[in-house]
Amino acid sequence: MVETKGLTQRFGQTVALDRLDLQMQPGVTGLVGANGAGKTTLLSAMLGLRTPTAGSLTVLGIDPQQAGHRLRAMIGFAPERNVLPDEMRAVDFVRHMAEVQGIPRSEARTRASDTLWLVGLGEERLRTLGTMSTGQRQRVKLAQAIASDPKLVLLDEPTDGLDPVQRSEMLNLISQISKSFSIDVVLSSHQLEEVERVCDNVVALDAGRLVACGLISELVGAGDGITLELVDLADPPGSVDAVESALAAAGLEVRREAAVLAVRGAEFAELCDHARDSVAAAGARIRRLEARRRTLEDLFDGSAADSR
Repeated sequence: MVETKGLTQRFGQTVALDRLDLQMQPGVTGLVGANGAGKTTLLSAMLGLRTPTAGSLTVLGIDPQQAGHRLRAMIGFAPERNVLPDEMRAVDFVRHMAEVQGIPRSEARTRASDTLWLVGLGEERLRTLGTMSTGQRQRVKLAQAIASDPKLVLLDEPTDGLDPVQRSEMLNLISQISKSFSIDVVLSSHQLEEVERVCDNVVALDAGRLVACGLISELVGAGDGITLELVDLADPPGSVDAVESALAAAGLEVRREAAVLAVRGAEFAELCDHARDSVAAAGARIRRLEARRRTLEDLFDGSAADSR
């Protein structure tokens, strides 16, 4: 779907993309990283809106710099920023964007109505965009991105500004649209748990560098080590500190967040024995003990450790 070789993008002394070599496979791909990681820059390059400093890029087999107009007719795009015209009705805006993509006016009118119903805004399609909530406006951006029946849809932070319920609904909608209409999707997000939930593939960036690229099923799942969650007791005080110190003294790798300890460095059974003994000696109490699950966050932790 997308392939880069040595893709580099500089803005003065700032390196936004640093020699990326990656391949995005069909399906829903999560483009993840913190703000400033290079996600939006990569999307812009995929649309042919920026000329790379070095390297090559093809999208759907097309070089965006050589045939950007032809490529953009095959791509739907929903930007992160709130750029919708407040005075336009939702149905008129979606129709207009479909026409821009080359859909005939009569067909664009029908598609605008159909896609707004699809994203749950059928009854609100005649409202002006300026009167809509943040969640509704995000749905309008999604509707205009798919109205032209694109082969690929790029969504830049589609859940930005939404509450947890709205985020869940938006993610379900994106997954449904991709599966029902066989549309490949690149979903840019800094919310790692969202990507784990709905994406088939992931491309992880950190400060313009590639951290990981591949199938979610291969990058997350069963991990090594245990997760030990303790009850943080006032009596005896410092029981969590004591357990952490005892595990570290046994030569184990311990990462702590509040009363939750991620412990690695031995086989599962041996880790459980160390946890039991350390908890008993400290007079602490166990709330939860389980095998660790590898997450996307672990990819970034590993990348940070490698850079050190």
